[in-house]
Amino acid sequence: MKLDQFSYELPPELIAKAPLPNRRDSRLLHLNGDNGSFRDGVFSDLIKLIEPGDLLVFNNTQVIPARMFASKPSGGRVELLIERITSEFEAHAHVRASKGLKTGGLLKIDGVSNSNGATCLGRAGDLFVLRFEMPVTELMALAGHMPLPPYIDRADTLDDRSRYQTVYAERPGAVAAPTAGLHFDQQLLTQLTDLGVRFSFVTLHVGAGTFQPVRATEINEHQMHAEWLEVTEQVVRQIEATRAAGKRVIAVGTTSMRALETAAVGPGKIAPFVGDSRIFIYPGYIFRVVDALITNFHVPESTLLMLVSAFCGRENVLRAYAHAVAERYRFFSYGDAMFLEPNAGVLWR
Repeated sequence: MKLDQFSYELPPELIAKAPLPNRRDSRLLHLNGDNGSFRDGVFSDLIKLIEPGDLLVFNNTQVIPARMFASKPSGGRVELLIERITSEFEAHAHVRASKGLKTGGLLKIDGVSNSNGATCLGRAGDLFVLRFEMPVTELMALAGHMPLPPYIDRADTLDDRSRYQTVYAERPGAVAAPTAGLHFDQQLLTQLTDLGVRFSFVTLHVGAGTFQPVRATEINEHQMHAEWLEVTEQVVRQIEATRAAGKRVIAVGTTSMRALETAAVGPGKIAPFVGDSRIFIYPGYIFRVVDALITNFHVPESTLLMLVSAFCGRENVLRAYAHAVAERYRFFSYGDAMFLEPNAGVLWR
């Protein structure tokens, strides 16, 4: 398939630049992939769409304050985005500067004393290997900023520290939020629990590569970035019990979807998994674990739009997106959500 088959027109004013006052105030577009029908609602309508015994699988990654600003000895300004912490004092990072950073190059980090800086040790693919003079996590706590997506063209605020984070986040490591989970507040989680809905938690540390554009004209030639994930034995048992009861496994977000499908070992079968994944889901993929998906609206020509197109059909998704544009839904990370039920032909059974 061609990249331009996943394009759509989005007025810039529909890109949500800030969260709504309350998480559950978002709108919800319900898309049925079997017949292509869709219906407008609000996010709290989930309690009508999810049944007792269904299993919601959340991504419990926690966004770290991974963006920092620095200067070279020459005075040149540098922006760092920590992609992965590799040891107490070292990390791989994206570096934005007017001139490249050389091996051995020194940086002074904004917001800390003169003695606390970083040294470039070399490259790891597209990333720079940096060694810091203090533990990376301590440095980020002092000088880090929340790594808002590039389409939110403003400085981060104190409010972003909590709102660009799910209420159940507990494992630090992501540089982008699993945004479908941002709509859940404690009240809604309690309502779902009282309804008899079950919860399960995977971890996938979302990387900055999620915002990188697809440059290949033929989408099957695109190389996905690696992201670390864990699916535990407990999650496997919960999914097996859900299957045995004839209930649905519902992924909260494309990151949960990718984690579960990475851990799949056969039709309807899953095993524990720890490690990196480069799974790329696009139309033609047969889903082996997930029965329904909660997700936000995604960037044109993105791998995430390809994933939801694989789940519900490209034509169905693009028609639903056109409807969302016409109805002035809010798009992307701080935007509104969708509840997707798949085209039965894409499921293993």
